[in-house]
Amino acid sequence: MIKLSLTQTKWMKYLLLGLVCSLISFFWFRDKSPHPQPRDYAAISAEGVIRVATEYNSVSYFATSDSMAGFNYELIQAFARSKGLKAEIIPEMSFEKRLQGLANGTFDVIAYGIQTTSEFKDSLLFTAPISLSKQVLVQRKLADGKVAITSQLGLAGKTLHLIKGSPAVMRIKNLGNEIGDTIYIKEVDKYGTEQLLAMVEHGDIDYAVCDEEIARASVDSFPQIDISTGISFNQFNSWAVSKQSPALRDSLNNWIKSFMKTKDFKKIYRSYYKKD
Repeated sequence: MIKLSLTQTKWMKYLLLGLVCSLISFFWFRDKSPHPQPRDYAAISAEGVIRVATEYNSVSYFATSDSMAGFNYELIQAFARSKGLKAEIIPEMSFEKRLQGLANGTFDVIAYGIQTTSEFKDSLLFTAPISLSKQVLVQRKLADGKVAITSQLGLAGKTLHLIKGSPAVMRIKNLGNEIGDTIYIKEVDKYGTEQLLAMVEHGDIDYAVCDEEIARASVDSFPQIDISTGISFNQFNSWAVSKQSPALRDSLNNWIKSFMKTKDFKKIYRSYYKKD
């Protein structure tokens, strides 16, 4: 019998995440057709079901031994309960497909942290901020525990892997202009943050750019990874709805602002992000 090392086992775990998510999405969409247009709160309330897209990872939404869990999973379930709704949660690893699903009415909400940048404000309505984070460089540690890149200037001529359609793509392009050199970008469509971390750890790619909150919550599983080099300033992360769903955004906003003041929210946040 072939025995896998701890690192290999973790690598296989995160490789399988993408496959599992793809299978879930395939079987869900096989029997579903997109709604003709995005729904607002009245239509959602009438059906009693809110359809939610999020990323499948060990922070946002994931399967445990006997149930589902995750930061965004717990929040959207709490919102649904407060409104007497059923939350139908669809894992979608592709950032672009989450946006497309919101635009064509397949999803009512993207319950996953999106940076509230100006490039999306023409096409999305953002909820009140739920967290504060920034983009960080993911790289392997050298033999002495140090890293090859310690500042943004060191990115010149390097190839960075990012989730396709991520707001970080524009940030990297602007950063190239700021440092006066080329930074190459390779957008990855099928994988999420944890898969990119695993690919850097395993040596398949050298550099990735990820959301700091997700990376920090997962980095203990990747001992050779460093995420100390910041790529962007701290920015607010919010959920998003369609421009055609203003009443839904207002309902979410009222609930988020109220729920974030409770002990329940603080407990959920600490359990996934390990912050006081």
